[in-house]
Amino acid sequence: MAHLLGAENLSISFGTRTILDGVSLGLEEGDRIGVVGRNGDGKSTLMRLLAERQTPDDGRVTRRRDVTVGYLDQSDVLDGDLTVGQAIVGDAADYEWASNARIRDVMSGLIQEVDWNASVSSLSGGQKRRVALAKLLTADDDVVMLDEPTNHLDVEGVAWLAQHLKNRWRADAGGLLVVTHDRWFLDEICTRTWEVHDAVIDPFDGGYAAYVLARAERDRMANVIEGKRQQLVKKELAWLRRGAPARTAKPKFRIEAANNLIADVPEPRDTLSLNKMATARLGKDVLDLEEVSLTLGDTELFKNITLRLAPGERLGLVGVNGAGKTTLLRLLNGDIEPTKGRLKRGKTVQTAVLTQEVKELDEVADMRVIEVIENEKRVFNVGGRELSAGQLVEQLGFSAQRQWTPVKELSGGERRRLQLLRLLVGEPNVLMLDEPTNDLDTDTLAAVEDVLDGWPGTLVVVSHDRYLLERVTDHQMALLGDGKLRGLPGGVDQYLELRNAALTANSSASTAARGSSQAARAAAAGSSRPGSGGGVATAVAPGSSEAEKRIAKKDLVRIDRQLSKLKQQVEKVNAQMSAATEKAGGADFEQLAELNKKLQTLAAEQDDLEMQWLEASEKLE
Repeated sequence: MAHLLGAENLSISFGTRTILDGVSLGLEEGDRIGVVGRNGDGKSTLMRLLAERQTPDDGRVTRRRDVTVGYLDQSDVLDGDLTVGQAIVGDAADYEWASNARIRDVMSGLIQEVDWNASVSSLSGGQKRRVALAKLLTADDDVVMLDEPTNHLDVEGVAWLAQHLKNRWRADAGGLLVVTHDRWFLDEICTRTWEVHDAVIDPFDGGYAAYVLARAERDRMANVIEGKRQQLVKKELAWLRRGAPARTAKPKFRIEAANNLIADVPEPRDTLSLNKMATARLGKDVLDLEEVSLTLGDTELFKNITLRLAPGERLGLVGVNGAGKTTLLRLLNGDIEPTKGRLKRGKTVQTAVLTQEVKELDEVADMRVIEVIENEKRVFNVGGRELSAGQLVEQLGFSAQRQWTPVKELSGGERRRLQLLRLLVGEPNVLMLDEPTNDLDTDTLAAVEDVLDGWPGTLVVVSHDRYLLERVTDHQMALLGDGKLRGLPGGVDQYLELRNAALTANSSASTAARGSSQAARAAAAGSSRPGSGGGVATAVAPGSSEAEKRIAKKDLVRIDRQLSKLKQQVEKVNAQMSAATEKAGGADFEQLAELNKKLQTLAAEQDDLEMQWLEASEKLE
């Protein structure tokens, strides 16, 4: 493989902290590399150096003479005075860029719902990010560098971007370097992984899953070596402590060897440990939305939706941008009132919501990290042990020095970590997370997932991170922008299939509408296209035949009976869940989990039957 670009002995420091120290690496043709590491360890700095957007303190970046590099920074800012079209393709005429299949694919995949003639300054943050990404991907660069490209993309957008990058070059051509916390995305497109830590870079073959396995094996071997070294240290320390007379008779090199062993103790890496926090007892009733409709302005977000959360339920929500995922969380939390229907809330329910912006920390911006937690409590019960506020925040990755940092000086990931801990110490029994992966590195995400695995309460997660959704939730539901809430027995893959089907249907309907409009105009003018025989043929779509209507009536009767039986089964399972919750000696969580899975299966069957009912009823119209 031909060399594209690389680095020789790169070093860079900020203040007294060394970010990279003597790093050498290379990017070859065909490389698809994911960069991982903790927040602040230098992932973005490495990418800026390789893109020659920043100058190292020492070392150099090498690049083949003819190589071009496209770079998407987290803070890329487009010219606000330009229109969307000008920002992406400049002054190129429509026929120039529209003739390129790749550019058309980028346009439809990223900015289909963005007004082409709108000014960049009028766009939302997410739309600006999509436009900047579209501008980059329409160029024909040899190397593409992306810093957190999945931010502001929904599940569908992330899937499209992964497919685009896999098909962008031949397998042995081009180069990709991507920094992202989206582990599904890393697994989908990357063939190699670079881990940035402690001012060095460790390379691994494969995507995120392969990297995790390789790192675990590396850490296991390091532990074995460290165990042996510590045994030697103990022996040498025991020898050194035998007293002055004994030491004077010992060879000098033994003393030097012992001192070297002791001095060679490596500095421990920061660890993040989120132990299980206590939660308030949860009764049999949690949160129920019953026949809820909600209209905001001229938009009807929800149309008669019903959602019942069971004790210990773990629900993931996906959906198109603007479909109302965050609004649904606000409805469940009681922050807004529905236009129609009602929210039923259990007597023992205590909710906590991790919002996208974490604006709740603004009110304590001038306080220090440890003071924020001490305001809640000074002593906490975690996993059966009592911990002070200082010990607790240290387990969350805030060192003794970092604990005294003002909240306003924290990074985005640190703010999210702090707010999550702040919510957990309040001992809620219903936890709702709105895009919790934003600004968190992969190590922190793994730790957060670990605590969510042991979360005994009810969990609702809104996220575009399908790895997280499939990891911590038992079932998923979708908001497709039509005001309805659908179950997804097939998970995120089923959601993507539904979206593709909807887009295909919309495209066909638009094509049919345009054809019908043209035919109507031609008929009204009493003329036709040259060579068409002087007339315009109009087709009338036939309705359902009498035989089809008879079959549809029978289907409706059959489906009604099945739905009635399903309703009885659901009521039976709910009664069993109530009994398991109120069992003497405490709730039987294993039985509750089994019953919850059964309830999810019944809900999926109900959704399928309701769809059949709608199809049958349409034939009778």
